[in-house]
Amino acid sequence: MVVFFAWPMLQSLILAVQDSQGTWSLSPIQRMTGDIQFWEAFRNTVLLAVIVVPAQAILAIAMALLLMSGLRGTGALLYIWAIPLAISDLAAGVVWLSIFTDRGYVNSLLVSTGLSESGFAFLSYEHPVSLFLAVALAETWRATSLVMVIVLAGLQMIPRDLGEAAEVFGADSWQRLRFVTLPLLRSSIQVALIIRTILAFQVFAVVVALAGRNLPVLAGEAYNWQSGYRDSSVAAAYALLIMLFSLINTGFYLRALRIRDEQVGLA
Repeated sequence: MVVFFAWPMLQSLILAVQDSQGTWSLSPIQRMTGDIQFWEAFRNTVLLAVIVVPAQAILAIAMALLLMSGLRGTGALLYIWAIPLAISDLAAGVVWLSIFTDRGYVNSLLVSTGLSESGFAFLSYEHPVSLFLAVALAETWRATSLVMVIVLAGLQMIPRDLGEAAEVFGADSWQRLRFVTLPLLRSSIQVALIIRTILAFQVFAVVVALAGRNLPVLAGEAYNWQSGYRDSSVAAAYALLIMLFSLINTGFYLRALRIRDEQVGLA
């Protein structure tokens, strides 16, 4: 942890408050906030996190509950839903690029069925809404399986006796889910939300594959300042901002979904 996380974080913090001559200065942070792409990147990153993370949480809980239902075919569904775990971020972006590009699967379907003469430019800068939604959909598909695995592990830790006891006392399926399953699943949901929110603020490869620079995000701007402008200080300032968001959201989840001692003992 010290070698791979703490020390790089400390180096980034130092770089973010030094100018090109190595003297202490807030100029890197000022250049970051004064960058023409900063506020758009900030807005896009926050919107993606606000839309993608709750969608993934809801989908993952539904998928995990279905897998635990014991219905036929759920074993095969587990392997199918876990496929995105084996695909890198960039590869996932390329997969969805082949779907939404001008001559991709969606436009080919629209043209072949006569719904459109030439298709729709989903990934064009002239259509920012469709571009953003394509990225959000790709990111939701890519990482929902990670949340599902964490939630599924939490469900398997809940004793079946508790649900059966609630059923004996007259609780229906919704009441058992609301008052038994979800409270005992809180710790797993907490972990899943912390991990996914941190990764959501670091989104980069999927955006690059689908949108390039037409959809600025914080991690993408950090990369551009480092590789394009050769300014490590401003890149470190972006990294510091991403880390700050991660810490704030982690603290929020730890407080909002904190587990009381009696709940831990029951679980």
